[in-house]
Amino acid sequence: MRTVLLGAPGSGKGTQGVVLSKKYDIPQVSTGDLLRAAVSAGSELGQKAKTAMDAGALVSDDIVIGLIKERLAEDDAKNGYILDGFPRNIAQAEALDSMLAELNQPLQGVILLDVAFDELLQRLTGRRTCKDCGAIYNIHLSPAKVEGHCDACNGELFQRADDNEETIGNRLNVYQDQTAPLIDFYTKQNKLHSVAGVGDVDEIAQAVSAVFDTL
Repeated sequence: MRTVLLGAPGSGKGTQGVVLSKKYDIPQVSTGDLLRAAVSAGSELGQKAKTAMDAGALVSDDIVIGLIKERLAEDDAKNGYILDGFPRNIAQAEALDSMLAELNQPLQGVILLDVAFDELLQRLTGRRTCKDCGAIYNIHLSPAKVEGHCDACNGELFQRADDNEETIGNRLNVYQDQTAPLIDFYTKQNKLHSVAGVGDVDEIAQAVSAVFDTL
């Protein structure tokens, strides 16, 4: 299964990627993780990425595509993969299609986790993270049993600096301008499958799995 998980910040791509990766025994490929690993390893692409990141610039699409190509060549990706966080715009999607065409491994499907704007805002502004173990809660949707304290380790819960309404609104607007056009891009390729990204995590995973099983 060669697929992309598409959706706005807060739509649950990361969560679903983990669940589906385990179920289908294929890797969840996050571009953020790839960049961090490449920089840490000091590879040629990693050094180029670090130079851009240190300068406060965006890492070029060529570098990211190169990292993805290297990752997809690894043994655990032979039976498929789930791309999470890439592509983010039409140019990246076209570059990805070209690279996969060279490998003769085109995408088999693209899953859109569809969540309304107001719901996304509630999810993201309500997010609280444990300082000690990293567990994530939501004051609106999945609050801790004791306010301000982690259920697992009793650590203090905090709100990330970038989880304020203004910053999140900007992130969602960027998604709407740059990434949402991918919906039409993949629809024209007959690859887009929309799944409601609301409700129980397991129920959403089952809905996505039902799509996976038809591809």
